[in-house]
Amino acid sequence: MDETIEDIILDQDKRGMLALRPYLPDDYCSQAGQFIMDNPGGVIIVTGFYVVMAGKPETDGPPGAIAIGEALKGLGRAVTYVSDEYTTPVLRRYANGSDVIDFPIDGIDASKQHAKDILEKVKPSLLISIERCGRTRDDKYLNMRYVDISPHTARLDYLFDSDVPSVGIGDGGNEIGMGNLAEVIPSVESLPDYPAVNQVDRLVIASVSNWGGYGLVAALSRISGKNLLPSVESETAMVDGTTGDAVPTVDNFSTEENGALLARLHRVVEGGGHA
Repeated sequence: MDETIEDIILDQDKRGMLALRPYLPDDYCSQAGQFIMDNPGGVIIVTGFYVVMAGKPETDGPPGAIAIGEALKGLGRAVTYVSDEYTTPVLRRYANGSDVIDFPIDGIDASKQHAKDILEKVKPSLLISIERCGRTRDDKYLNMRYVDISPHTARLDYLFDSDVPSVGIGDGGNEIGMGNLAEVIPSVESLPDYPAVNQVDRLVIASVSNWGGYGLVAALSRISGKNLLPSVESETAMVDGTTGDAVPTVDNFSTEENGALLARLHRVVEGGGHA
């Protein structure tokens, strides 16, 4: 049996995401890729997860967001990135000419207005979230240790309360899109008791959210017939770049492990094994 995109991105599962796999279609990456193709037009991509200990965003998310954005641009789509003050500087560094919108960290009503304004301005045909904290049922933004990061988290998930078609990528249960499995997540011991409630049309789960982003790009590559994946070298440089002065790891995986995973996806895309 050839390994599938989903097998690859769920490899070395340290958090318990494999327990959620039976609740999604076998080929959830390919289905999400097809969904993106079926909703042509401009795309908004959101990312950025605040890390309390570091006082800055984590390295998981932005590289995957840029990989998806570059792939979509390779397919002729217009891409706009949306995040808050902690992550927009990282995205601007790698956005390659795409717009980056700073969504203010604000109260509920003001945030709903910000979301409405952004959707009216950009008029996207699709929303994609990768590794972005979503609110819980109690309207809090919690990290995996149940620390409330609401004061450092713009309410980007309000964009997803619209009727714009959407894809969500996550690796922990507290991200936008995980509301699709909100009933199941608390039953998995290693996953949050208070998952995010925001739902999406297509959910992608992975051991690391960046890997989910690469998996989505691999699926788009197979559907479009052209390899849209970033090179291992460019991705390693970017992951190192987003860590700043921290250790070059993403969710405790080294850049070598990240590179090896990306290389496996390249082989699936170029070898034409099962999706």
